[in-house]
Amino acid sequence: MVSNSSLLSLNPTSPLVFEPIPMERVWGGRHFETLFGKRLPHGAVIGELWEMVDRPEAQSVVHEGPLKGTTLHELWSGNRASLFGERHLANPSPRFPLLIKLLDARERLSVQVHPPAHRAGELGGEPKTECWYFLHAAEGASVYAGLKKGVTRAEFEASLEDGTVEEKLHNAPARTGESIFIPSGRLHAIGEGLVIVEVQQNSDTTYRVFDWNRNGLDGKPRELHVSESLASIDFDDFEPALTPATEPVVADCPLFHVDKKQLNGPIPATDKGDFSIVTCLTGSVECSGTTLKPGNFMLVPACLEGAALTPTAAGSSVLITKLP
Repeated sequence: MVSNSSLLSLNPTSPLVFEPIPMERVWGGRHFETLFGKRLPHGAVIGELWEMVDRPEAQSVVHEGPLKGTTLHELWSGNRASLFGERHLANPSPRFPLLIKLLDARERLSVQVHPPAHRAGELGGEPKTECWYFLHAAEGASVYAGLKKGVTRAEFEASLEDGTVEEKLHNAPARTGESIFIPSGRLHAIGEGLVIVEVQQNSDTTYRVFDWNRNGLDGKPRELHVSESLASIDFDDFEPALTPATEPVVADCPLFHVDKKQLNGPIPATDKGDFSIVTCLTGSVECSGTTLKPGNFMLVPACLEGAALTPTAAGSSVLITKLP
């Protein structure tokens, strides 16, 4: 029997693929199954697949290979230099700093906000900055992000009382291949008909300020967090723009960097001495014996120096996510 410490001393010869964790949500659907062929719990409305997560309540587990069954937390804490790169040894986070998801919005999500770092502690939550890449957008899909220009805090608070919240929100059409950055403090809601790749801080704090008068899976109205939301919202955040599908940089912030690559031939899978997380968007891509189809993810460890991402179908494209 191979011990866990022996497993963690192994340097894998192929990328790591993790078991997705399905999350039932009242606004979810079955698009992960119909679009990407993923296996979902029978009869459930699945709103999220947590593809890479290292939290006390949820752990990604390696799907196959010599490290099969090993958690992301064990990898991050037990073999960081080899798997993630020596440059990340100085990272003070005891857990892997990112949480990466797929979201399926059959219905629109609640109007919500994540607390900024300078307020999260006093509110009892964790800060969360994220970005959304629209992997699939139905015709007419849109997102709510920020406030309409000129809306004041007093006007927004009044809209909570009289039910006119939607009139105060900036609503923008969303198309496949576009993306948007959602810093903590930005009021937002995902509209119906969107399947999204979400890259975010390792946090699960969301404050719902309005939920379209909808009941939850238990048939009761979902909890709102109005006071926490009002303390977190950036009331100077007006009408942010979406990032065009032609833009190669999806997100660039102190927490994560996300690039979109069109693959016309092999490209390096990661930088020397570093790791990357690869998401297949279109076509298919191969790396050191692992093949990805759309909606699938892999972690290319730092020890796979010289590994390449090679397209195996025309029109292949990927997201590459890294820690700064």
